[in-house]
Amino acid sequence: MKREYKGNLNMAAANGRERFVSGEVPASRATQDRIEIPEFEPTLIPAGDISPDRFLDRELSWLAFNARVLELAEDPDVQLLERVNFLSIFASNLDEFFMVRVAGLKRRIATGLAVPSPAGLSPLEVLEQISEAAHELQARHSHVFANQIRPALAYEHIHLVHWEELDDPSKVQMAAMFAKKIFPILTPLAVDPAHPFPYISGLSLNLAVVVRNPVSDKELFARVKVPDLLPRLIALDGARAGTVPGRVARFIPLEEVIAQFLDQLFPGMDIVEHHTFRVTRNEDLEVEEDDAENLLQALEKELLRRKFGPPVRLEVATDINPSILELLVRELDVEKSEVYKLPAPLDLRGLSVIGSIDRSDLRYSKHVAHTSRDLNPSETSKAANVFAAMRRRDILLHHPYDAFSTSVQAFLEQAAADPKVRAIKQTLYRTSGDSPIVDALVDAAEAGKQVLALVEIKARFDEQANISWARKLEQAGVHVVYGIVGLKTHCKLSLVVRQEQDGLRRYCHIGTGNYHPRTARYYEDLGLLTADNQVGEDLSKLFNQLSGYAPKTSFDRLLVAPRSVRSGLVERIDAEIANKKAGLPAQVRIKVNSIVDETIIDSLYRASQAGVEVGVIVRGICSLRPGVPGLSENITVRSILGRFLEHSRVFTFANAGEPVVYIGSADMMHRNLDRRVEALVRLSNREDIAEVDSLLTRYLDPATSSWHLESDGEWKRHHQDGEGEPLLDVQSWLLASRSRSRSAQHP
Repeated sequence: MKREYKGNLNMAAANGRERFVSGEVPASRATQDRIEIPEFEPTLIPAGDISPDRFLDRELSWLAFNARVLELAEDPDVQLLERVNFLSIFASNLDEFFMVRVAGLKRRIATGLAVPSPAGLSPLEVLEQISEAAHELQARHSHVFANQIRPALAYEHIHLVHWEELDDPSKVQMAAMFAKKIFPILTPLAVDPAHPFPYISGLSLNLAVVVRNPVSDKELFARVKVPDLLPRLIALDGARAGTVPGRVARFIPLEEVIAQFLDQLFPGMDIVEHHTFRVTRNEDLEVEEDDAENLLQALEKELLRRKFGPPVRLEVATDINPSILELLVRELDVEKSEVYKLPAPLDLRGLSVIGSIDRSDLRYSKHVAHTSRDLNPSETSKAANVFAAMRRRDILLHHPYDAFSTSVQAFLEQAAADPKVRAIKQTLYRTSGDSPIVDALVDAAEAGKQVLALVEIKARFDEQANISWARKLEQAGVHVVYGIVGLKTHCKLSLVVRQEQDGLRRYCHIGTGNYHPRTARYYEDLGLLTADNQVGEDLSKLFNQLSGYAPKTSFDRLLVAPRSVRSGLVERIDAEIANKKAGLPAQVRIKVNSIVDETIIDSLYRASQAGVEVGVIVRGICSLRPGVPGLSENITVRSILGRFLEHSRVFTFANAGEPVVYIGSADMMHRNLDRRVEALVRLSNREDIAEVDSLLTRYLDPATSSWHLESDGEWKRHHQDGEGEPLLDVQSWLLASRSRSRSAQHP
């Protein structure tokens, strides 16, 4: 007997069997084709064998992840300005959670489409538990800032001050700044019979102002938006304030400056009181692509609609007048449970201004990425010939320890400049505003090369930027494909075709992270540069699928979602179970950002029940419950957070002594496995396989600092041994080992 949710899984898989669309711009209508995906019947744990609560709720697990971020801000052993940044990251993370996950859950409840979660919770129960946990976390977040971080900053002569703490010269300075730079862009909005309650944009910081007409003695309400184009925290002592130890640096919130000069916005009126508030709205995107004449136009319209999504959270200062709060709750149509009373200042994302102060004594030690040992330049050249290096062997990259600029970026720049290169094909999910990757593609197209760029304009919160780069690429003559109907293109692929003496040869890059030079400096990712014929053939087929019609494609060294990632991994896990039963070496290790998919989790449960050792390293969400007797006692789950954002996806299998390792773009979530184009590549070089295996061993080592997931769903931090000594920080260890390796090469 199989659990009832199997039907839901099959439905989710069916949702992934969408038509492929390519839209070579300009085009009035996207071309369409249907990809045939074989039915995959997952083998699930029998319902009668275990408790039905074998899955942890994904939303609550995400909140637990953000709690781990907050723990880093609370840790006095972490450098002070990095703790400030973790506070800012926590706030930004929580904003996105409300805008997307909470908003989506509320929308499904309102439309009657919400169903119980795999964890057995009803939609309303999930919403209630989210509210309880989020209120607790936001209160804890504010407490950490007020009682730990703010005093610690003051000790280092970095002060966040109130207006009344300013001396007279500083007040004069702020008055001049207000008159010159702030007042001209403020717009006071009155609320009265002639002026309805104004629209409050999502994530904007606002002042609720009560004024009194001295003639009629009547009190009126008005709203003033704090401009988000100005610095949230104003440096009173110059732009370089705080960069020298011992020198005083003072910052004042922009809203406090505005509040002091409200009389200039309402001349002739008495200012009675003012309070800060902030609204979070539903900002997730819904694009009905099948009904859209043009995907690009549809997305641009949806971005405009995003600004008017319904509220999902109202943050107010703790000292707000109850009557003003009642007005806001009524006019914004929010529930009392969606109101978060917090001490000022609201919106601690703004702490990133302080977190960016250049105080090396209060930050992580400076990290300079080294060029991969396989790409070291020769004595006669400043830069390595990437193509020659790739012909010698596959090159496994580990960012940010291996420099992105001298590897992936150099690969594409050399391809753009090389007259022997005939074609470049590239996926772009996220990239930077000044992207050298985009520039290289433009240069290649202008040089007459055939260039295809698959720009995923539906990359959440980067949609507008990606639209801009799509336009730029089109104008340069690049063939642009805007993605696929019903599927996001999330795979990280580059394919270069080069004319050589023995014919055309393909050079490939497959990665776990985006082609984003800036984030490559602090995102941990893996990548493979290879000239292997099989990989080149696979990528050619996949790009043909993405840009044209190729529904019958099969691959050799790739697993590609939505066709074969889930089924391919389950087959590998089942093979480990068979090997264990046959007395052969068996082990499964997975490193991902999130693991939610019930089919994958049940496969790991079956492996554990068969005695297979399973290690899972997850940065964010984990719906798997480890350590349950009879179910998952052979599964350990670890989470590592630190100065770099752990982002690589890795899947290793003992395979009876001949290890198999995949790296790629796919997390173990329904959206990745059913509604995205993802690619995993199997490593072939024994040294690379051993390196990845050693890396995961280090991550899972009990002597490594990490969070451990307990069977009750609680995460516990293990960062000290029994004698109070710190455990190994794996990221610092990797930095040091790379430096030692570099020194050995260049004594």
